Amino acid sequence: MCGRFAVTLPPDAMAQLFEAQPANDLAGVPNYNVCPTVPINVCSLGEGGRRLTAMRWGFVPHWYKTPSDGPLLINARAETVAEKPAFRQAARERRCLIAMDGFYEWDRAGDQKLPWFIHRRDGAPMVVAGIWQGWDKGEQLLTTCAIVTTEAKGQMAEIHNRIPVLLEPEDWGLWLGENGKGAARLMTAAPDEVYDMYRVGTEVNSNRATGEGLIEPLDA
Repeated sequence: MCGRFAVTLPPDAMAQLFEAQPANDLAGVPNYNVCPTVPINVCSLGEGGRRLTAMRWGFVPHWYKTPSDGPLLINARAETVAEKPAFRQAARERRCLIAMDGFYEWDRAGDQKLPWFIHRRDGAPMVVAGIWQGWDKGEQLLTTCAIVTTEAKGQMAEIHNRIPVLLEPEDWGLWLGENGKGAARLMTAAPDEVYDMYRVGTEVNSNRATGEGLIEPLDA
């Protein structure tokens, strides 16, 4: 599962990273505690090529009468994303890229939840697979997205059994649909050596916490 993450890459730098045309109403960064239902900046394929737009993190299926009419769908399982009614059309036609510095995950020591921060070992932005959906039953079109997760392996599996699908730059075009079919083969866990992780303070346990101190290692 991915339920919280951090992003510091400015919108213009993110647009450059993805070679995408940026929208005018992008979400503000940095945000060291991105929580479900907030707007995040997402790269998708539109008319004229790649575009960078703000989307609500929390996928809303087309049959929901309101955005909160059912479960909050922040993640989609790679194993079933092509079959679940909520996701299958998006998995075929509306895939996207979501960039972050890293994400938080928790394990337990007794009754206490202890957070980790997981990021790329090489320091590059972590770009993960997503799907998106437009929902038009409100006063305005609401564009929403979910992060695709897969089974964790190695060191990550010791913390949690799910992990976002990490995409390397050479695979971005295939995931977006620019380079033909075969995106399903990308939905696997990245090797252990790609990741690094460290303990962070329990301040991030609150979804109201803010500031760069949230991603500072506990032993720094």
